[in-house]
Amino acid sequence: MHLRFKWSLSTLLSSALLALSAPVAAQTPEPSADPALWVVKDADTTIYLFGSVHVLKPGMVWFDDEVKAAFDKADTLVLEMVEPDQATMMQKVTTLGVDPDGPPLSEKLAADKRPAYIAAMTANGIPWQALEQFYPWMAGVTLAVAPLSKMGFAADQGVEKILTAAAKQAGKPVEGLETVDQQLGYFAGLPEEQQVAFLNATVAELPDMQKTFDQMIASWKKGETEALGREMNASLETTPELAQVLLFNRNANWAKWIKARLDNPGTVFIAVGAGHLAGPKDVQDQLETLGIKTQRVTKADFGLK
Repeated sequence: MHLRFKWSLSTLLSSALLALSAPVAAQTPEPSADPALWVVKDADTTIYLFGSVHVLKPGMVWFDDEVKAAFDKADTLVLEMVEPDQATMMQKVTTLGVDPDGPPLSEKLAADKRPAYIAAMTANGIPWQALEQFYPWMAGVTLAVAPLSKMGFAADQGVEKILTAAAKQAGKPVEGLETVDQQLGYFAGLPEEQQVAFLNATVAELPDMQKTFDQMIASWKKGETEALGREMNASLETTPELAQVLLFNRNANWAKWIKARLDNPGTVFIAVGAGHLAGPKDVQDQLETLGIKTQRVTKADFGLK
């Protein structure tokens, strides 16, 4: 599934759309998760790297142990982007997502793909006619996000939401590696052929979304990054152009940012989509090409059991 792309683009539409969905019932807290955490250091700078999940189910405990200890030590929180308010996000999405001059979206799809697209939209309670003047990428992201609330996921339980609230409470500044316009621009700038391929792939993979999401969340909770990388990499085979734009190029840019940040003393906690810290050409690989080594952080590093 293209879940790697959804995880990699911060909350994008998830917070905006899930906020309009039915509320998710509270759930009994689960045993504490143990997601992976890395660190990059030099003589006077420490940078923690944490792979986030942008929507989670209520009751999941992850902000504790070494993750919480590293966050508490940090002077600054850095996310993929600093999320604007819902109205601003929706305005930007609508501005970039509308195709004022093109043919109806459904006519951009091949005749044999159109019925499955319409059926998927209908099954998820989305009037397909309402997106006829939007670009294919917008329909693809909308479809990818739509089932999440029914699956029990909530945007306000996502890693970024929790970390941002904790940073504000502690008086820590919050910075973004990218802007909202940049993130939306990655999709909006794709050639139409790639946008259509993305939409078709999302439609085809929707039936397996629950199983795929559950597998990825399970690997994330256990800190099993090799398994997580394998599960996410399955989506890269059919759309290598998307992988280059949405993942690999950004990983390289962020590695350069981290290298430059090492020149400034202090402690930083970076949280980016888990897909950027798992699999080939991830941020750790990109840092290694720059001569910078990352180290996996454990509870023992903070004297925890």
